Amino acid sequence: MRILDKYIVKELLGPFVFGICAFSSVFIGTNTLFKIAQYVTKYGASITSVVQLFFYSLPNIIVLTFPMSMLLASLLAFGRLSGSSEITAMRSGGISFYRLATPVFIVALFVSFFAVAFNEFVVPKANANYNYIVKNEIERNTAPKSQEHIIIKDVKDGNLERLTYARKYDEGTNTMQAVSIQEFENGIVVRVEHAEKAEWKSNHWVMYNGIIHDLTAEGNLQRTMKFEQQIMPVDKTPAAITREQKQASEMTIKELRQHIKVLKSEYVKSSTFEIELQQRFSIPMASFVFALIGAPLGLQPQRSSSSIGLGLSIIIIFIYYTIMTITTALGQGGALPVGIAAWIPNTVGVIAGIYLVRKAAR
Repeated sequence: MRILDKYIVKELLGPFVFGICAFSSVFIGTNTLFKIAQYVTKYGASITSVVQLFFYSLPNIIVLTFPMSMLLASLLAFGRLSGSSEITAMRSGGISFYRLATPVFIVALFVSFFAVAFNEFVVPKANANYNYIVKNEIERNTAPKSQEHIIIKDVKDGNLERLTYARKYDEGTNTMQAVSIQEFENGIVVRVEHAEKAEWKSNHWVMYNGIIHDLTAEGNLQRTMKFEQQIMPVDKTPAAITREQKQASEMTIKELRQHIKVLKSEYVKSSTFEIELQQRFSIPMASFVFALIGAPLGLQPQRSSSSIGLGLSIIIIFIYYTIMTITTALGQGGALPVGIAAWIPNTVGVIAGIYLVRKAAR
């Protein structure tokens, strides 16, 4: 890395770390601490539970602050260099704006990829632990539950062995309605079973009034068999099935894709999970988008003030997340294809960024 690149990256890292701390503090102060205070006053949450909730809430907050912090960092870094005439001196030496902005864009791209990985390996587990503590240790919500569109996964040696779908599941009566089972061998569906209902009896599930389809390795129908009653190849108890059910924010990318595939095969609306899947990539990539916008805006002489840079960051972030909120609602409601809905904010940001970069380079 050349000396110039190191210098610009050094100018970038300080405001970036400051942005993570500042924006995280805002989220924690306005949302997390308020919820924790409610749990303490309403349910008498213990200190141990409160501390655990606080730390489990941090990964989801931090990953949201990466794009905001990159915008603030690029604005403040180039604003300071511009305000002290260092940018003017560099460009007088024949260095183009594209060359000056390259290390910023590379760092922003690295942050985006890191955020995708962080969002995949850390955030879902933290969200799952957070929700578990709230439901089981604080609210102590142990009453039987009724859920719709549940999916049960059986994994053996890291490979998916069976996917079970039920249109309705009632833990109170230990029953499932409209059950479908897909069994896999080496990642290929070899058997599909359907049943009107299933009941938990004598420590196992029993299916009623169903049909079994055996398939070849090529996916062709090999044999069909109807049954009135048959033991279900799932040995999980009703309570275990309830605990296994995850919200979209608790799933990994692989789990989201499996969930969406099963819902679509049963003709169930899956737009909420599809939007979540797309945003696992689109929101982290906003770090690169915001760098495209922040670097050229920071060149203006009036941007040398950190308070102006922070204020401008807040305005841009507000516009971005307003667009994202609207398009997410449209995507979940079916008014827009989910892929388009999730990527519209980034597309608008890229167009604005390219315009600003070209303008700054002239």
